[in-house]
Amino acid sequence: QLQLVESGGGLVQAGGSLRLSCAASGSDLSIGAMGWYRQAPGKQRELVATIYTGGDTNYADSVKGRFTISRDNAKNTVYLQMNNLKPEDTAVYYCTVVKQRTGRRYWGQGTQVTVSS
Repeated sequence: QLQLVESGGGLVQAGGSLRLSCAASGSDLSIGAMGWYRQAPGKQRELVATIYTGGDTNYADSVKGRFTISRDNAKNTVYLQMNNLKPEDTAVYYCTVVKQRTGRRYWGQGTQVTVSS
């Protein structure tokens, strides 16, 4: 089993920054890709960023140049540094990881990010 605990959400003014963290715990952690999705009210959940075991990353076009995803494999933790935040970034942000051995995807509980104009 694998558990994900997120932190770092909150309320920030437009142009501000936040850093999200997501730590994985459990037995037999063999984590592959790690990433962040977000879901705004009335909208579908969308991919924000992914980071692979080798460090390759990909981002949604809407966050390129403003968000940076990183990981600390020793701590089984993924981060999302969000700069120059915009009101349209307001959403619940979900951490997700894929276990290498099984290919199963796990989700965090979500953390609210609210950007005021």
